[in-house]
Amino acid sequence: MSTSVRRIPLVNLSHYRTGTPQERARFIQVFGDALKEFGFVSVEGHGVDDGLIRRTYTDVERFFQLPDDVKRHYTVPGGAGQRGYTGYGQEHAKNRTVGDLKEFWHVGRELDSSHPHFSPHYGPNLWPEEVPSFRTNTLGLFGALDEAAAVMLRALAEYFGVARDTFSAMAQDGNSILRLIHYPPLKERFIPGGVRAAEHEDINLITLLCEGTASGLELLTRDGEWIPVDTLRGQIVVDSGDMLSRVTNNVIPATTHRVVNPKSPSEDTTRYSMPFFVHPYPKCVLQPLPVTSTMDTEKMLPPITADAFLQQRLREIGLIK
Repeated sequence: MSTSVRRIPLVNLSHYRTGTPQERARFIQVFGDALKEFGFVSVEGHGVDDGLIRRTYTDVERFFQLPDDVKRHYTVPGGAGQRGYTGYGQEHAKNRTVGDLKEFWHVGRELDSSHPHFSPHYGPNLWPEEVPSFRTNTLGLFGALDEAAAVMLRALAEYFGVARDTFSAMAQDGNSILRLIHYPPLKERFIPGGVRAAEHEDINLITLLCEGTASGLELLTRDGEWIPVDTLRGQIVVDSGDMLSRVTNNVIPATTHRVVNPKSPSEDTTRYSMPFFVHPYPKCVLQPLPVTSTMDTEKMLPPITADAFLQQRLREIGLIK
């Protein structure tokens, strides 16, 4: 099929939330089939306020325009990049040594230390005092994306014919992360051999990606073809990660994707994006669902806790030395 016409499916989350039985059934089928075939699906009607997305992008831009020495002030020593600021080129894709051409900020879930899922890996969030509205807007966006993700995970459970809370319970108060990414123009900060985001798979269950401010996102199809992914205004792109692949016994594989470098000087502009990585709670045991043992998939992997899996992957991408 031609790359010019091949597109990931589009679904409307309101059809699952409040639609007719037929609309609900169609959402479940198309959403699950899209993740199986592409590992990506576009979602509209997701309920995340467009104004909140715009306000958060404004704050993100204000922060990343600050001088580097100010931004470095918000780096958490030994924090594995789980909160606060991570500098340009510090993260690299698995099996690569050249850093990605980006810098980013992480906002994590805020839990009281008495919470049963609280872990030292959650840690406190940092807030840039130079951008007073940053905390309110990013936590608001975190909450809205978290709520939408829970609904999508319930639909995915119905796709597999298991209890509706099978996946959403894993992510309840999980170690999810809102990543605010700045890709500066490469003419200013190119690293030989580097790309904006080298090909990789996400670590988590699913990722919700608000529309980026410029193009460049591409996914690798199951038959080895790179196709562009448009993140249009009003839509959220959802992709499947390694943890979901593990608990579905690779029925839904983690999808390889990348952010390519600008192809011409006119395209070499600043790019911002805001992926929301949906993680399980740290002690959640990742093991294949029994229903997947009857499917034509590769051999089941042994159980591992979400936190152990996360720490392993953070070492592989250079955020834990």
